[in-house]
Amino acid sequence: MQRINRLLINLLSSSLEESKHFYTTLFDFKAEFDSDWFVNLISESRSLELGLIHPSSDIVPDGLPSAAQGFYLTFVVEDVEATYQLAQSKGYDITAAPHDTFYGQRRMLLRAPDGVVVDVSSPM
Repeated sequence: MQRINRLLINLLSSSLEESKHFYTTLFDFKAEFDSDWFVNLISESRSLELGLIHPSSDIVPDGLPSAAQGFYLTFVVEDVEATYQLAQSKGYDITAAPHDTFYGQRRMLLRAPDGVVVDVSSPM
């Protein structure tokens, strides 16, 4: 068994600048690498990474669908209400306002500019 040294999730985005702005505005990501085909976002703690890659890049594997399918991202934050208010003020696509779940989380849902569904949750 191989030890995992790093996990990087790459999201296809036709609008890298919009996607970068979304993730760096709502969460503590900073752009560590920023080009016209790829943006590498890393959290302030340097423990989390997210890649944004333009679908026309030569390094995107053949056969990938152009839209996100079969997954969603969950970010657990301290205060989902603060994220909700910020998302509202920026005009982001909120698909479900904060609500309490049966499993002890306060949760909201957004659709990122890249089409990914983003679950933002806080423990209650």
